[in-house]
Amino acid sequence: MDDVKILTPGGYTTIQDNGRFGYQNMGVPVSGVLDHFAFAVANCLVGNPENTPVMEITVVGPSFEIFTETDIALTGAQMGIRVNGNAVEQWQSVRVFPGDRVSIGQIESGCRAYLAFGGGPDLPDVMGSCSTYVGAGIGGLNGRPLKPGDTLKLNRPCLLHERRQFPEDRIPVYPTHVTLRAVPGPQDDYFDIRTSPLFNTEYTVSAKADRMGCRLTGESIPIKNGMPKSIVSEPSVPGSIQIPPDEQPIILLVEQTVGGYAKIATIISSDIRRVAQITPGDTIRFEKIDLQTAHKIHAKEKIRFQRLKEIF
Repeated sequence: MDDVKILTPGGYTTIQDNGRFGYQNMGVPVSGVLDHFAFAVANCLVGNPENTPVMEITVVGPSFEIFTETDIALTGAQMGIRVNGNAVEQWQSVRVFPGDRVSIGQIESGCRAYLAFGGGPDLPDVMGSCSTYVGAGIGGLNGRPLKPGDTLKLNRPCLLHERRQFPEDRIPVYPTHVTLRAVPGPQDDYFDIRTSPLFNTEYTVSAKADRMGCRLTGESIPIKNGMPKSIVSEPSVPGSIQIPPDEQPIILLVEQTVGGYAKIATIISSDIRRVAQITPGDTIRFEKIDLQTAHKIHAKEKIRFQRLKEIF
């Protein structure tokens, strides 16, 4: 018997884990969660292994019925969660029972929330991951966002002995103005970095923002005279900031494998989760840092993730 029945799917709800690695040369992107911190905390709160698949919920949350006793936890964007109509807190574990109905609301701050179930969804790996890649129809539940009537079977969880709660002073806030740290390159020689508006002005998130990329609007970023407007398509990584012919920056994300436009800079991996939580109309500034600083930030972030389990 299935354990979860989707009543309403929300705005865009998919099953994601850490991602699918090693197949980009075949045109298969990494996919996976965009906010790795919220994802990791959600799984810790219900006692799951760190790469257990979760629901990634965008803008509007789903509602569903539970058919088994388990623990759940919602992290990430502030959306509000109710069990049988009663409000419960995010960033903590909640015990649910057969017959309970859970509903998740609309964003109050942030953009994406992460819902973990004790044991996690019982789904097959595709190329080593359960992550949904809608572009190819693979992973997750039939390779698509959830829809009404879908059901999920859960792996048998070990029920928690006591409720878990993430420390309130460590819960991220999701402002509407965000600073993203970026390293110039790989095609920074196509631009005049000293005078480029990228690091000197503010950009606005447009409505064209999804898991493939985030288009920004603001002051144009011109390519140097004599440089081509496009390049031979080459592999791209999440966080690449490419400049198309309209000279408006695009932040590439987890469902992109190649790019044919010059990339002026690359957002550090530790800040991708900040991109995950921005919505149209939010504003962005870019802070230029060097590669050595980026490595130090990454090392500190790695230690922070390793210490998550110590909290519980």
